[in-house]
Amino acid sequence: MSREMIIGAVQRGLKRGPLPADQKAMLAGRMARPPRHLIPARGQLDHEARVALFMMYVEREFGTAVRLPGLADVPAAVADYLARQNLAPALVASPHPDLETLPFADTMLNVRFGVSSPRDAVSLTHAFAGIAETGTLMLPSGPTRPTSNNLLPDNALVVLPAAMIFGCYEDAFDLLRAAGGMPRNVMLVTGPSRSADIEQTLELGAHGPRRLHIMIIDGEG
Repeated sequence: MSREMIIGAVQRGLKRGPLPADQKAMLAGRMARPPRHLIPARGQLDHEARVALFMMYVEREFGTAVRLPGLADVPAAVADYLARQNLAPALVASPHPDLETLPFADTMLNVRFGVSSPRDAVSLTHAFAGIAETGTLMLPSGPTRPTSNNLLPDNALVVLPAAMIFGCYEDAFDLLRAAGGMPRNVMLVTGPSRSADIEQTLELGAHGPRRLHIMIIDGEG
């Protein structure tokens, strides 16, 4: 079904036609210049303080985070994490350029690039940004960031450049828009999946990964 058909069906359901010209102009202006809401003081810190705050919130929300000197350190860090968690040295990795060039051959890891399946216990993904004020990952969908890799495996490992940790949501969304427009889907992930719907008992992995481990990359190499 085309976009026009969907919009037409919505308009018929609401019993109204196209927007008047003045409302179209107002909507276009809002889309071009999204309003920025009140930003808390913790969203206005310097770089080092943002990274520290991001890691603190990640760990408070039952995730883990480490800082690595460069991307080349990721394979060894992944192998060490899987060994400490008593997990098999196998994972599915998103086909992101920063991940595809990593020296996995220097480890005993069995790495498959592509989209995850129910059989994959571990995924390695690349985050677009981190948001310090809540310890949240921004994971937009796209060919290099399959959404299922964020959801299916029980263990989510994420690479996040330290330079892409922003103080507030507004800054991260501004950059996402500037990078080519809004994608089909944007996941905002704060800690591993969890729920306390049943008898107020916290259960990790309720709707996605039960473990979230973030590797923050300080350098480029």
